[in-house]
Parts: sequence; structure tokens; C-alpha cells
Amino acid sequence: MTSEDKERRNAMLDRVLSRGAQALDDHDTTPGDDQFDLAERAALTRVAGLSTELEDITEVEYRQVRLERVVLAGIWNTTQAEAENSIRELAALAETAGSEVLDALIQRRDKPDPGTYLGKGKATELAEVVASVGADTVIIDSELAPSQRRGLEDVIKVKVVDRVALILDIFAQHAKSREGKAQVELAQLEYLLPRLRGWGESLSRQAGGRVAGGAGIGSRGPGETKIELDRRRIRTRMSKLRREINAMAPSRETKRKNRARHHVPSVAIVGYTNAGKSSLLNLLTDAEVMVQNALFATLDPTVRQAKTADGLVFTYTDTVGFVRNLPHQLVEAFRSTLEEAAGSDLLLHVVDASHPDPHGQIQAVRDVLKDVETGDIPELLVFNKADIAEEAVITGLRAEYPDAQFVSAVSKEGIDDLIEAIEDRLPVPDIDMTVLIPYERGDLVSKIYALGTVEHESHGTEGTSLQAKVPTELVDELREFQRPDLVIDE
Repeated sequence: MTSEDKERRNAMLDRVLSRGAQALDDHDTTPGDDQFDLAERAALTRVAGLSTELEDITEVEYRQVRLERVVLAGIWNTTQAEAENSIRELAALAETAGSEVLDALIQRRDKPDPGTYLGKGKATELAEVVASVGADTVIIDSELAPSQRRGLEDVIKVKVVDRVALILDIFAQHAKSREGKAQVELAQLEYLLPRLRGWGESLSRQAGGRVAGGAGIGSRGPGETKIELDRRRIRTRMSKLRREINAMAPSRETKRKNRARHHVPSVAIVGYTNAGKSSLLNLLTDAEVMVQNALFATLDPTVRQAKTADGLVFTYTDTVGFVRNLPHQLVEAFRSTLEEAAGSDLLLHVVDASHPDPHGQIQAVRDVLKDVETGDIPELLVFNKADIAEEAVITGLRAEYPDAQFVSAVSKEGIDDLIEAIEDRLPVPDIDMTVLIPYERGDLVSKIYALGTVEHESHGTEGTSLQAKVPTELVDELREFQRPDLVIDE
């Protein structure tokens, strides 16, 4: 998107929301080495005037966002600031999916209309806006019931997509691994199943009564069998996908158990989408993970090894980003991926300090993490993009979260303090032992160095003498070589 396009989009949102625009900032884009994925995502551009949309929008079974010209709509019953942040986030989501945002409309309303979501009057106004700007899609900032979507389409006469379908579409575009693709497809099918619709006259209904109200012989069709067949196929495919995902789980579980068996601490990087998690991972480990200034740029988890200043080996795991009202279908489908966070020793919770509502981001992430039982895992809050956040905001966040770290993945501000804070919170060996290891048991010396912290070492005629802090699991194995009265010369 060019700077002129961004200025036009921001001016449009300002007109609707009557306040300064909060666009995605290019300052956060840190180029990575994986440029092929970035080039592939940027290669898809819109060509105007070549739309092949169905004229009869009632024949659309599954709504997929395909570089449409869209109008946003939503309702709010909280504060105006929250409504503005939500509609701006929806605009960013739509642009991430490749759509062109033309206009937006919000309505102050206690609860959605059961028939058309917005109410007939506002739906008619929305239809006029859609016609005036030449849009072909409306995106609603909420999850719609099938009846609400149909009712709204009947009024505005263009395709309607809700927030859930939009997020699913972005996930489908960005999933790369086999497991990620299977998880996204499962979530899409779960969303689609209750929203299947018949295809009009091609599915002749079974006639009712003796002569079906005068229709007579020939009116007795097979009934709406195709929609039932479609449902059966979807359920069959969902069962197959669940089996495939379950079959992939042991591989990750084996790797996790292997790290646990070797006492390798794990740090899970979690946070709101586009908060800068992958940028931090690249900075901390030289991971070369793809970084893009877009929502949900990274879906597949990445595990990278690191080492503390004392030589303790541990791992960083970059997880999928979260968002407000993350579709429950995705939470369930990505449960195996989110379990990486549940099995960690420390949660590195990354927050965008320059976002207008960082508290909302924090709460949205914690709400999702509750579903994977991470309540007993220590959490370290990290406010990223501190270099572009307002000074007054940073001051307020420091007062509210005194133990948090404030960093910038671009300017590298605060990174050294962050690394020190992470190392201080990692589980460390805490049992002092003095041992004399025979030279033929060099494997034990390697274990002590890999899992513990060696303070003193010397070599004699009988073997290697070590004074070290070791984990509990090594104590029994080292007990026969323990020499508490041994004095080790430095």
C-alpha cells in the first residue's frame, strides 16, 4: 500500500470516527531474511473492473475475502474510544486480507437487531453508502448469525462477511506448514457447517400432502438431499482433519518431552498480533523469522535455542498472535500449538506500547491463555515499540506495571535489560554438590555442564573434581561420586 493510499484510508476513518487515525506504522517493519514469503504476499494486487461476483448473492455458500472493495460496519454499546479502536483494527484486518477499505459506518445500539444486525433503517443507509462508493462487500465487526447475514444481504444486495470469516481468511492465506493448514481448514469447516444454504430450484423439495396443494404428480422430488450430503462430507472431512492433527501432536510432544528430560527451560513469546513478537525473537536469537508489518504475519510456531551468560541453555518459542474476539474455532483448532505456551517455564507477554489501547491487548491475550491453563506460569510483560509511543503513555504504563520491560525491537532500546530480566526468571539449578567423577564417566561431566552450573573444576589422578549447582534429577545419579569434604584447588 502506497503512502497516498494510507492517507486516503486514514482520512476516511477520521471522517467516520472524528478523531486522529491510528494506522499501522512502517517504523516497526524489520526486514528478515525470508523475503520469498514477503514477495509472495505482496505479489497479489487488485485489478479493477474484472469482478465476476454472482449477481444473485443468495447463491453464495462460503464467503471468502478476495481483494474486494469493502465497506465496514459495526455497532457499539461501550465507550466511543473502544468502538473506534475496534473499527480501526477491522480496517487493518481487511487490508491484511488484501481488500480495499472505502468507507465505514458505526451505530450506537444496545444490542444487535436479530434480523439485520444493524436495524432496517441503518441497513438501508448502509445500502446507500455501498452503492455510492461502488463496494462489492460489507464486513461486519462482529460474528453474525446466519439469519442476520441473510437479512442484511437482502437489504444491501452485496456479499456480507463477518469478523470471524475475515480472520479465518487471513489465517488461510498465511498458513504455511502442513499442521497449520490443517488447523485453519478445520476452523473454516466448523464455521461453515451451520451456515450451509440450499441452492434454490436445483434442489426440488419433497411435496407435502396428497397432491401438494394442487401440484399433483411430478411434484415429488428427492428433497433437499444435496445439503445433507454436503453436511455429511464436511463432518467426514472434519473428522479426518482432527485425526491428522492428533497424529501430528506426538511429534511436538516428543520434542517437548525431550527438552523436559534434558531440563531445557522454555520461554514462550505470546502477545497481540503485530505487537512485534517475531521481531524480538529475531533480535534475541538471530532466528531469521519472517517479519511483516501486518496482522497475523506469523502463524506457525518457531522454536530457537539460546544461552544465558552463565551458559544455561534454554529455548524461545514464538506463538501465533491473538486478537480481540479471536474466533473460538481457531482457539480450538490451534489448541495443540497453544499448548507450547502451556508447557513453558516463562511467558514473555509482548504488548504494543504505541497502540491506543494496550490494556485491551493485555486482557485479550490473557483471556485466550486461560483456555490452555497457563495461570501458574510466571509472566513477564514486555512493552515493545517504546521508541514511538508517547512519553506520557510510557510514564503511565511504568507506574501501572512496575515489573514490566520497555523495549524497541528496531532501535534495540532496553534489550540488554530484557535479556537480564529473562535470565533472572528462568529456573536454575539450586543444589550444591562436590563430586569426583572418574575419567571413564565423562558423560556425567557433560551432563553437569549442560544442566547445571559449574563453579570450580580441577583434574587429578582419580578423575575430574567439580563443585557445581545441579538440578534435582541429577542428584541420585551423582550421589555415589559425591565428596562433600573434597577441597578443589582453583
